[in-house]
Amino acid sequence: MGCAAATLALVGYLPLATPVHAAGAFGVDDSEVGKPGECKVESWLSFAANGDQMFVTSPACVVNLFRPFEFGGTLARTRADDVWGTGLALKAKTNLLSTEKSPVGVGIAGGVVLDLVTQQHTATFFYVPVTFALSDVFRINVNGGVFWDHVAVQNLATWGAGFEWIVLKNSTTVTLIAEIFGQSSKQPAVQAGIRFTPHEKVDFDLIYGRNLAGEDANWITAGINLRF
Repeated sequence: MGCAAATLALVGYLPLATPVHAAGAFGVDDSEVGKPGECKVESWLSFAANGDQMFVTSPACVVNLFRPFEFGGTLARTRADDVWGTGLALKAKTNLLSTEKSPVGVGIAGGVVLDLVTQQHTATFFYVPVTFALSDVFRINVNGGVFWDHVAVQNLATWGAGFEWIVLKNSTTVTLIAEIFGQSSKQPAVQAGIRFTPHEKVDFDLIYGRNLAGEDANWITAGINLRF
């Protein structure tokens, strides 16, 4: 599944406002990174029933710095209560224990969040993603970390858990993904959706979410992930 850039608090408004972001628009990260030289671009559109919106693109590449490191950025244009914002998160991630060698994988990741409207460094984050590969078609991802909010001047614990279940392997692979994630003191977000993979380098996501930003809001997300 791989990791795209962090799930962020860009302008205080992105999914879960925590940096646990798996491939594409899903919010819980796995432990893996790609091979040096591999790159990807993941983009998605999210719309809430209350009129809030997100438009996000997240490129990343893997380089070898004594070990493979994935460096990426997530650029988001958001609308909340008719107010538009633009934010950028920069993230680095590496794998400490791979599921290719063990049924349990462990990674570490961290980065910064910038508000491009106010030109402020609004947050810093760090988290540990752990993956339990229970079979070739089913695995569980668990995340735990810290989010330092420089605007509100507070430190928040971040967490997330989810599963990936490949229900069809044919010319098109179909994966069911569900997750719950959040920050301390805030109502958690949930997402569930389907990933279609017609080619090993392309995914299409269709997701239903609840409380991705704000509370008591229902969201629909469509995304595409490209690897090269």
